[in-house]
Amino acid sequence: MFLAPAGVLLGLFLVVPIAMAFWVSISDWRGVGNPMTGSAQFVGATNYTELLGGDGLATKDFGRAMRNNVYYVLAVVPLQTILALTLAVLVHRRVVAGRGFFRSAFYFPSVTSSVAITVVFLFLFSATGAMNRLLAVLGVEGPNWFADPRGVVHLFLGALGVRAPYESGPLLLGLSWWNWISGPSVAMCVFIVLAVFTTSGTFMLLFLAALQHLPGEVEEAAVVDGATPWQRLRRITVPMLRPTLFTVITLGLIGTWQMFDQVYTGTGGTPGKTTLTPAYLSYQVSFEQQEWGRGAAIAFLLFAIIVACTLVGRRLLGEREDPR
Repeated sequence: MFLAPAGVLLGLFLVVPIAMAFWVSISDWRGVGNPMTGSAQFVGATNYTELLGGDGLATKDFGRAMRNNVYYVLAVVPLQTILALTLAVLVHRRVVAGRGFFRSAFYFPSVTSSVAITVVFLFLFSATGAMNRLLAVLGVEGPNWFADPRGVVHLFLGALGVRAPYESGPLLLGLSWWNWISGPSVAMCVFIVLAVFTTSGTFMLLFLAALQHLPGEVEEAAVVDGATPWQRLRRITVPMLRPTLFTVITLGLIGTWQMFDQVYTGTGGTPGKTTLTPAYLSYQVSFEQQEWGRGAAIAFLLFAIIVACTLVGRRLLGEREDPR
């Protein structure tokens, strides 16, 4: 009886919406009428098979979105975790003067609107922006950042004389192997820098709170034994921060797979759909193309990916029970 109100709220605001969204994902609802009252027809797994197993534009767009987001996740999660841990260790040391100022300064981008920061980055990385002017001072001709669809791996291979193959059939989700190894585009690299810049401050606070609760006796014993600062960080601090590390990586994975507002504000998936992500593709298919069934299917596939990544992270970094 005591849990009944909580059960009702969870059912009303969590279970029912998810069930309705799943019904939309297996229907042909196009945004007209109520999908629960007969204006939508059951189509089974058609929306899912068109995304995963077809050879049309829907499959290719989903493949491009997955490729772009995979490179985004692989770049952002390690960089923001390492940077957040480094900043936390620095501001935790008593030898650093003005620690309170640096804590606020590092955390400030996290409390600023992502839309505002994205607009600032659009100015900084425009063709005539501050970044290209700085590169010009150093004698480097900067790219047109947000209009350059070339992948950084393709650029690197091109510098080595490796060119695109003449014929390369689809390998996975409508994309050839050459497209899969393109790396993040130049435009996506700006979003990677933006994400690391805005999220590291929040994760720094999590690491900082964990550092303040670590027992000092262990590190003092290591100092007495002659361990260097690097050895203490690698063999004592980081292993003791394992639960916090798991939390940071899990939150990072969830946040990076849900990348939407930067693309919506900045590029709309351009250039050449190299900044398209599954979250933005779901919005685009639903609200612009009125293919609500396929848009809901993309959202459920994205949910499955996030759950799978979380389970893998828990398996690798989660707390283990002590054998008895």
